[in-house]
Order: sequence, then C-alpha cells, then structure tokens
Amino acid sequence: MLLYLLSILATALSLLLVAAVFPGVVLANFPAAMVAAVAIGIVNGIIKPVLFILSLPITILTLGMFSLVLNGICFWLASLVTPGFHVHGFWAFIVGPIVLSVVSTALNNFFVGQAVKPTAKEIEG
Repeated sequence: MLLYLLSILATALSLLLVAAVFPGVVLANFPAAMVAAVAIGIVNGIIKPVLFILSLPITILTLGMFSLVLNGICFWLASLVTPGFHVHGFWAFIVGPIVLSVVSTALNNFFVGQAVKPTAKEIEG
C-alpha cells in the first residue's frame, strides 16, 4: 500500500513540474495534482490498453509514432475528469506526457529505493 501511495505522490510531483514547464498544462493546487495522478493511473490502466489495441494498425503504419498521440489522448482524458487540471495546446498534449513519464519514473525509482532499502542484516543473510 505504501508503494502505491509513493507512486501517486511521485506522479503528482511530476505533474506539478510539467505544469510549471508547459504553459498549456494548468494545475490549480497540490490536491488537484494528487487527484490527477490517480486519474492518470486509472486511465493508463483501463482505457489506454483498449485504445492501444484499437489503434494498433495505425501505430504500426506510423512506426510507433502514433503512441505519442495515444499518450496525449490519455493525458487529456485524465484532465477531463479532474477538476483543477486542464491541458491546452499541441505541445502540452504531446510533450507533456513525455516529460511526465521521465520525471515520474525517476521519482518513483528514488522513492521505491528509499522505501525498500535493505538493512545490513538482510544483506548479510
């Protein structure tokens, strides 16, 4: 349960960074970022696989570039259901999820590494 909460926190902090970098991504406050992080997780877990399978032919034809558009669509869908989180503009739609993914991955690795750091007794056996 702690790892899920840390993952949501990392995604929320990443969203705040994306909102600071891209003027097309608007976040009202930190609670909105937390709700948006949960919404992004739900959209990426449930809706994105269905959209990926439906768009597989066009993804193959574009040599995978359509997956960037698919990420943007999922990012935008999460903004539709989250009050205080809005996505406007092409660059926020395409590059925002890429920056979110990179920063969120780095923060998740840091938080998880800190949360499950082994003790000296565990290392020794």
